[in-house]
Amino acid sequence: MAAPEGTLIQSVQRALHLIESVVALDGRANAKELSRAQGLSLSTTYHLLRTLTHEGYLRRLDDGSYVLGPTLTQVAAQDRMAAVLTRARPTMHGLRDELRAPVYLAVYHDGEIAVVEIVDSPKVPSIDLWVGIHDSAHATALGKCILAAMSEADRADYLARHPLHQLTQHTVTDRQRLESEIHLSPRLAHDDEEYAVGVRCVAAPIVTTDLTGAVAVAQRRATPRPTREDHVAAALQRSAARMQRTFALPQAG
Repeated sequence: MAAPEGTLIQSVQRALHLIESVVALDGRANAKELSRAQGLSLSTTYHLLRTLTHEGYLRRLDDGSYVLGPTLTQVAAQDRMAAVLTRARPTMHGLRDELRAPVYLAVYHDGEIAVVEIVDSPKVPSIDLWVGIHDSAHATALGKCILAAMSEADRADYLARHPLHQLTQHTVTDRQRLESEIHLSPRLAHDDEEYAVGVRCVAAPIVTTDLTGAVAVAQRRATPRPTREDHVAAALQRSAARMQRTFALPQAG
C-alpha cells in the first residue's frame, strides 16, 4: 500500500534520487549534471550533495565530481552477505547432520579472510576460534582453501600482510612450504592440529564471479566413531558444489 503523499519527506526523496543519478551517469557526475538530471536548482543540489558526502553516501573527488561513497558500499556489502548466509544455511545444516560435526563458512572480503557463519548444535558444539582467523588463516583448512582459490597477486598481498604465527607445534610457518601445500590440494584443504591441538578440519572451496570462500567441518580427535575421511571429503565437496550453484543464482528482485 502506497504511503499518503503527506507523509513523504521531499528532501529525503531528492537525496535518494541524486544517488540514483550518480549511478545512472556511469557512477560519476558533477553537481551541474546532477542538477539537470533531477531538475533541481544548483544551490539545492549542492546542499544535498554536502549532506550525502558528510554521511559517506557519496564521495567528492578532487575534480569536483561525485562517486558512490563508503557508507553505501558497506550497506550493499552487508545486504549481499545477508543473502549469502540465507542461501548457505540449509546446506550447512544438512552437512552438520550428515557428518555429526560443526560446519563453518568463511569468505575473503576487503583483503581479509573471515568466518561469517557457524552451524552447530548441543550434540555437536563448535570449536572455539580462540585466535581470530584473520590472524591465523595459514593454520586453518578454511584459510588455506581460500588462499588456494585467490589470484597469485591477492595471495602474495595477503601473506605479505599476515605473518605466519605458530599456534601449535604442527603449524606451518614457512611460506614456501605453505604455498607448496596449497598448490598440491586445490579441491580440499586440511588442518591437522595446526590451529588447535586435538582438532582436525577439512575444507572445500566455494568460488563464484563475486565471492571467494570455503566451507569446512571440524572434528575432535577424541570423537568416538569418527566419520571416515572419504565420506567427509565426498559430503563436503558435494555441499560446497551445491552452495556454489546457489550463490551463483540471481537474487530475487
